[in-house]
Amino acid sequence: MSSTSLVTGATGFVGSAVVRTLLAAGHEVRVLARPGSDRRNLAGLDVHIAEGNLENPASLEAAVAGCRHLFHVAADYRLWVRDPAAMLRTNVDGTRALMRAAMSAGVERMVYTSSVATLGHGQNGPADETTPSTLADMTGPYKRSKFLAEEEVRRMIRQEGLPAVIVNPSTPIGPGDIKPTPTGRLIVEAASGKVPAYVDTGLNVVHVDDVATGHLLALEKGVIGERYVLGGDDLLLAEILAIIARTVGRRPPAVKLPRLPLYPLAVVAEAWGRLSGTEPFLTLDGLKMAKWRMWFSSAKAERDLGYRHRPAGQAIEDAIAWFRANGYCR
Repeated sequence: MSSTSLVTGATGFVGSAVVRTLLAAGHEVRVLARPGSDRRNLAGLDVHIAEGNLENPASLEAAVAGCRHLFHVAADYRLWVRDPAAMLRTNVDGTRALMRAAMSAGVERMVYTSSVATLGHGQNGPADETTPSTLADMTGPYKRSKFLAEEEVRRMIRQEGLPAVIVNPSTPIGPGDIKPTPTGRLIVEAASGKVPAYVDTGLNVVHVDDVATGHLLALEKGVIGERYVLGGDDLLLAEILAIIARTVGRRPPAVKLPRLPLYPLAVVAEAWGRLSGTEPFLTLDGLKMAKWRMWFSSAKAERDLGYRHRPAGQAIEDAIAWFRANGYCR
């Protein structure tokens, strides 16, 4: 068998960072890409493209054929969707189909990209891999779909011998966020002076390239069946907005809004989103999640994998530089 690694989601934000990391480490890389997909993140990279998608089992079988490793990074990552069932099909059914195809093809080792969204909320500090959670704890279709997908991967590890390691990135930011992700949208809007106020919440912010390195470390050093949080620094949203403002030479927003009065605005924003087909900037699920400070510990990955992360301020600065260079903001 060749030493080829298949990467799904490689045209996207985290996936393309994983591809760059693998190439730098000397891996041969094959990527699964939808026909007609935006491939700017693959420009100039020495990869073989296998066309297909997670809803097409035959394309998955062809993509994994002859591969030694699989990095399943692809996911539908949106905090608001018009059709939650479609997100479940991609994130849950697609994951199951891909893992089965990889096992049939004899793939030796797999890294499945889950999310800290599947973890519980830390009561007395940052959450980690042991913080309990249930499906009932998951807010919104994205978190539910990732929880169910990770549960399916863990079941296949236990019952079918799936040779997979699970990684749980926190909130990646940095170069290559072409869509952009919900956090990337926040950075663009804040850098453009369009975030006049904020709510009291917190995020764990990590550079996308550190997350990508964590994937390689999980392949090389991770234990089958274990999961590893790949995070960075815990910051209040106010602190994140202050770093953005300082980087672009603006004043940070000074108005802190209570969450409850924003719910009617979110209802209106979502109604308009359904009519217009555009993703609302304010959502009910986003407000519900903002109730918690989404802080996480990467201590296990640091101890067992040798994982390290750079300061969140550098990640934010790199993200803004990329967004500016690519015309998302001035």
